[in-house]
Amino acid sequence: MPEAAPAPAVPATIGDSEFDRDTHVTRRAPGVYDIDLSAGWTIINAVNGGYLLAVLGRALGDALPHPDPFTVSAHYLTASHPGPAVVRTETVRAGRGLSTGQASLFQYDDEGDEVERIRVLASYGDLDTLPDDVRTSAKPPAMPPAEHCFGPEDGPAPVEGSSAITDRLKLKLDPATLGWALGQPSGRGEMRAWFGLADGRDADPLSLLLAVDALPPTAFELGLKGWVPTVELTAHVRCRPAPGPLRVSVTTRNLAGGFLEEDAEVWDSVDRLVAQSRQLARVRLG
Repeated sequence: MPEAAPAPAVPATIGDSEFDRDTHVTRRAPGVYDIDLSAGWTIINAVNGGYLLAVLGRALGDALPHPDPFTVSAHYLTASHPGPAVVRTETVRAGRGLSTGQASLFQYDDEGDEVERIRVLASYGDLDTLPDDVRTSAKPPAMPPAEHCFGPEDGPAPVEGSSAITDRLKLKLDPATLGWALGQPSGRGEMRAWFGLADGRDADPLSLLLAVDALPPTAFELGLKGWVPTVELTAHVRCRPAPGPLRVSVTTRNLAGGFLEEDAEVWDSVDRLVAQSRQLARVRLG
């Protein structure tokens, strides 16, 4: 794997970063948006599901009267590939505190027929209007400092094929969840990491949609290899993250019938739970 690019001398800012440019959608008509899916967010031969979630999230943020994703549920129908795509949105309901919309992303196959790649139903609101009251039993993941964790540049690529997304991210994985990289998976189905964007851009609600699906699959620590495609993913954005690195914890409790769940928590630099998600994914057995 090529060495990761060094951190930029001047960090990118929200609205002016690689992530913002690569998720930018151009409004063609009311509710219809064009985008060129970037090859920079691929793993193996497909575009990362969290990046796709952010693309549709940005289109819905433009189409709906509220700015921030609160809950986004996505069904991944077919694998997306770098290149042109169109997003079609529809406002389902516009209320005072929440608005709900749906969106689908389409690409064209070799015969020129339109193929739906992903379909989303989402509710949007304004995170800045939420009350400060927090009552929780959740705790941030216990992790070593980032300087005692390891990134993709410290070892071999975990899967064959493109891993371009790793160059866009600043990931530092907890050594306790890296047994798979040494050929000694723990069997616990856990993955934890410090997370940021490689160009130094701070997190915002849209990049949280990327963060919940950016770590290596927990299937690696269960002793499995290869692509783990997402079937369905629901993400909840709980508050606007503070500047600084995020901590992401992902766990799997049950693998059965060739499918597993991944439960993710994202914590910001001031120990707030800023996003949660659950996804169902297919695994290759044998």
